[in-house]
Amino acid sequence: MKETYITVARAAQREEIIKGSTFLAFAAPVHSSEEAVQWIKQIRQNHPAATHVCWAYRVGGSYRFSDDGEPSGTAGMPMFRALEGSGLDHLAVAVVRYYGGTQLGTGGLTRAYGGAVAELLRTAPRLEVKPRIAIKIRVPFDLVSVLYHLLEPIVWQDRQDDYLESGLQVSGLLLEEDLVTLELELKERTSGRGGIWLD
Repeated sequence: MKETYITVARAAQREEIIKGSTFLAFAAPVHSSEEAVQWIKQIRQNHPAATHVCWAYRVGGSYRFSDDGEPSGTAGMPMFRALEGSGLDHLAVAVVRYYGGTQLGTGGLTRAYGGAVAELLRTAPRLEVKPRIAIKIRVPFDLVSVLYHLLEPIVWQDRQDDYLESGLQVSGLLLEEDLVTLELELKERTSGRGGIWLD
């Protein structure tokens, strides 16, 4: 992951009833197109009686959308436009429709599907995701407390501490913006005896 992007902080949903039809809008953060497709399949499995399960996703430069049997251009595309307009990325959205007996027409469908996603994304909590890199830090045993002190203010992902024969190794995912400062401080505080490696 090399870019900073904003997505929804967690899965979100909302319900709207338009002329008797129920529209259930869902959104979830995803890391890949494959994850988006799996999430959409799960939504479909959770709503086997739905008339339509329309969807869209965007993961960086990769995107797709589907009308799932609604008239062409009335569901997937408006949903994707709402997703794009939100400025969010790494995100999948789906709208499950239970038909209520009244035709909405192409304009009505476009407004219903696009509007359901736009409103859901407008109110969903957001999360800024920044680039992280995998690193390993090693120090000899006599510098373990120095290293722990240096690492206190840093927010890691997947951090793992391992005691090796030569000392302590800390590995995990670190924000790119924290790396330069950490390298300088580690060199200075350990007199060059501590090292950082990119995984």
